[in-house]
Amino acid sequence: FDGCMKLIKEVTAATPIYLANSMNSLRLEGQKTAAIEILQQFDWQVPEWVIIPGGNLGNVYAFYKGFQMCKELGLVDRMPRMVVAQAANANPLYHAYHAAKGEMGAMKSAFAPVKAQTTFASAIQIGDPVSIDRAILALQATDGVVEEATEEELMDAAARADRTGMFNCPHTGVALAALIKLRERGVIGKSDRTVVVSTAHGLKFSQSKIAYHAKDIPGFEAQFANPPVQVRESLGDVMDVLKKKFNI
Repeated sequence: FDGCMKLIKEVTAATPIYLANSMNSLRLEGQKTAAIEILQQFDWQVPEWVIIPGGNLGNVYAFYKGFQMCKELGLVDRMPRMVVAQAANANPLYHAYHAAKGEMGAMKSAFAPVKAQTTFASAIQIGDPVSIDRAILALQATDGVVEEATEEELMDAAARADRTGMFNCPHTGVALAALIKLRERGVIGKSDRTVVVSTAHGLKFSQSKIAYHAKDIPGFEAQFANPPVQVRESLGDVMDVLKKKFNI
């Protein structure tokens, strides 16, 4: 992504092609409406926390803008604390947050781009986010936190949540893993109302989902796997598997 971003900025500077990436402020104006919808659906009660998967980080700033606008309009009287959740294989903001030891004022100088490694959360496989300054501003304004998730943590978290009937993408798995880790450490309280932003549907990532549940990912225990069962094209064989699985 980082190489493509560098190239497309050069292309749009030399041609009439329009850049619709999150560098474009009009895109952020659209994205911020998700924050407004969260508040509206909660009857204008502000959640304690909002957890957002972070890659290029434009969405982080967009959510901040939406919450801030509602506060300025008097629709709410406070801001939620924001959490940016990054994949451990592409986590420059996480490194900056910890290098600054949580001191928001020091995060900008502590930031350094990284070479993003391969992650199942491919849409946030970004080592040099273009919206880094705006994301730091959002974290400063909301007393925010940055957390990371390893590849196994994010896939486990997605599969665990899938057991409730959802079908999460790996990026949502990053945010869910951050929720689990922050709750276990007591950063997020037991009764804190927390919103986890889901950024895509699991069907877009069916190959990695199948590999997880088939336990085909090297080094993964895949503790929440629901292994597929192959049967012949026979009603009797299918019924035998169902009876054994569900005790019917």
